[in-house]
Formats: sequence, C-alpha cells, structure tokens
Amino acid sequence: MSFIPGTEYEGLPLIRQGKVRDIFDTGDALLMVTTDRLSAFDVVLPDAIPDKGKVLNQISVFWFKQMESIVKNHIISTDVNDYPVQFHKYKDKLEGRSMLVKKAAPMAVECIVRGYISGSGWKSYQSEGHVCNIRLPQGLKESDKLETPLFTPSTKAEIGDHDINIGFDEATKILGKETAEKLRDLSLEIYNKGATFALEKGIIIADTKFEFGLLDGEIILIDEILTPDSSRFWPLDDYAPGRGQKSFDKQTIRDWLTNSGWGKTPPGPKLPQEIIDNTSKTYKEIFTRLTGRPI
Repeated sequence: MSFIPGTEYEGLPLIRQGKVRDIFDTGDALLMVTTDRLSAFDVVLPDAIPDKGKVLNQISVFWFKQMESIVKNHIISTDVNDYPVQFHKYKDKLEGRSMLVKKAAPMAVECIVRGYISGSGWKSYQSEGHVCNIRLPQGLKESDKLETPLFTPSTKAEIGDHDINIGFDEATKILGKETAEKLRDLSLEIYNKGATFALEKGIIIADTKFEFGLLDGEIILIDEILTPDSSRFWPLDDYAPGRGQKSFDKQTIRDWLTNSGWGKTPPGPKLPQEIIDNTSKTYKEIFTRLTGRPI
C-alpha cells in the first residue's frame, strides 16, 4: 500500500506512518501529526481531504479536555513552541494538526462502544441475532438506539488488514480480567458523557472507538477520541430508525466507494472533486457544531 509521501517533514525522526498519523520520536516523548490522508475499509485513499487533519486533531484535543475528570490522557502540549527545537522550522505546517504526547504502551485491543445498531453490528444482528456474542432483543430495526450501549472490543490489525471483532471473554484472555473490565467501564463512561454532550448539539454519536495505553502502571487515553474518523456521527434532526442515516463522518465516501464497484483492496480509487470538497466541509461542520467555533 502506498501513502501520500511524508516529505514535508524531511529530516525529522519519523518512526511510524499510520493510515492518518505520522509519529516522530523526540526522545522523551512522541510528536503525533494528523495528516489530511483518509482511510476507508482499511485502505488509505490517494486523495487528501483539505484541513481534515486539523479538524481531527482539534476535536481530539477538545474531547481529551472534556474527559480529564474520567481518565488522564497522553497530551503534553499542542503548542509548537513547546516542541523540540528541530520541529520549530515546520511550525506553519504543524500548527493545529499536531500534539506532543507521552510515550505510553498501547493496549492490545481497541475499545468499541455501540450506542445504536448500525454497520457491522447491524449485519451481525441480522444474520445471527447478536453483536460480538451479545444477544439482543428480536425485532430491532437498523439504526435503533440500544437499551444500553455495548462494549465490543476488537483486535488491532496491521495497516491494510481489517480489525477483528472479539467478545469480552476473548478480551479478558488477552488483557486479563481486571484490565479488560477497567477498559470496558472507562469506554462506556467516556462514550455516555460524549454522547450526551453531542446530543445537546444536535449530533448522535452512534458508535465509536477508543484506544488506551499504559504509562507507569496507569491506564491513560491515547490516539484520538470521538472524531469523525473513529465514530459515526448522525444529525439528530434527520434521525429515523429503520434505515441508514445521513452522516457527519466519512460515510459519504464509504457509500461512494461501495457504489463505485471498487473491490475494497489496495490501491484505492481516486475520488471525485465534489466528494472531496463535501467531505472537507462536513469535517469542519462537525467541529463547529461541537465546539461552537470555526476550525
């Protein structure tokens, strides 16, 4: 798989290039840069989405602060002036789309919370009557709100592979019972607080994914949180169970890709300019709705 080249930070200590984020080692910390790359169906697409990285980074910063009463996070600073001196010459490019973070050891599972039945959860329910071995009532419709949110962890896949949904029992085998229960409880508490806040802004957070890390024996929140890349955002004023929902996230691109006939394997197809422009606009709109200010 090919990425959009990361040469704009030439000479810096790049240690990992993910689907969206470039990670640099500063010695005592990491510098995480959120690019405008877009991944769909675990494939990085050839077209960038203007300002997407700034939106994702600043939404995460917003939510990290909101959740500090629940769990600590990995942020050290988002001010480029606080970064090591070798990064200062790239200040214009790093401003708004980067954060200096603590070196935490990532947990071996991703923590997914589903408040509504949609996506792969809906497909599983239709065929098997359960989601990740959690049996659900009969008669649910697509996009129905669940009586209580579900914690459905997954294993992390290598870039280009698909994450694998696992049951809670499998998560306890990987993490241990106490850690798995702690991640479950934290994930549900963070989701419930975020979903309640977003609902007041006219946004339904249908489901989301969290990542946690271990630092000095303490579990902290890392990576991103409640962004359009890690969550399904639906407009409340258009919500109606029994169908798929309009979306504030990258679902528009997923739908276009599905209808394009692409086989969901690398390389991804080029996107129409209209889709790129509309997606950029959507990312900015979700930021403004949540925070009350423009990006």
